[in-house]
Amino acid sequence: MYLIGDIGNTETKICLFNDKRKLLKKKIFGTNNFEKINFSDKFKFLNSYKKKIDKIMFCSVVPNVFKNVKGTIKKKLRVEVKELKQLNLKKILKIEVNTKQVGSDRLANAIGVLNNKDNFIILDFGTATTFDVVLKNKYKGGIIAPGVSLSLKTLVEKAKLIPNTKLTKINNIIGKNTQNAVRSGFYWGYQGLIENMINLIEKKYKKNFKIIFTGGLSHLFKDTIEKKIKVDKDLTIKGLLRLVDLV
Repeated sequence: MYLIGDIGNTETKICLFNDKRKLLKKKIFGTNNFEKINFSDKFKFLNSYKKKIDKIMFCSVVPNVFKNVKGTIKKKLRVEVKELKQLNLKKILKIEVNTKQVGSDRLANAIGVLNNKDNFIILDFGTATTFDVVLKNKYKGGIIAPGVSLSLKTLVEKAKLIPNTKLTKINNIIGKNTQNAVRSGFYWGYQGLIENMINLIEKKYKKNFKIIFTGGLSHLFKDTIEKKIKVDKDLTIKGLLRLVDLV
């Protein structure tokens, strides 16, 4: 069996797959909850699978949490926990940037879409909004913009007269109250950012791209972009699952 984990700045996904790569269990936790991890609480769902798990693969952008999780899992399951960047990825993906400067989740996303024939733009709506470019089997790099939810949270915290606002799709660009004005600014503002970035990438490379959205708010912007979009919220996990044979 395979235990696959994605430790992000905001949330952590942990998935258990059988040897045929069928998903058996999936858990999502707030990453901050792992600062003082309690195995019996957080990983209780693994108790009946302890002796069956033989490969463990993670990606992480929070080193201290990964260190904590790694030590706990290794102690309890007696299996080495591998992180994506520990592997030799050269046979799978040609990385044309400094690997140390790219989040392992972004590399996992690239591996998740890889088919050696198509070009991809991957847009991940996480704590940051990231764009990554894959040309066949080459990872070319990407773009990092402020995350939608993080930016909205910061605005609400810093501007005393702006109430808590949940971001939703809004058709009327002119808000008639503060909340709708904020919703319009964030929804249509990020829509413009997303579409412009995609156009600039296409202009730079002069190639056709398949566009993949992943992350929490990917569904919100899917139908607003004048491109064909595929949403895959488990893309990072799929990329990691493709790597278990290297462990």
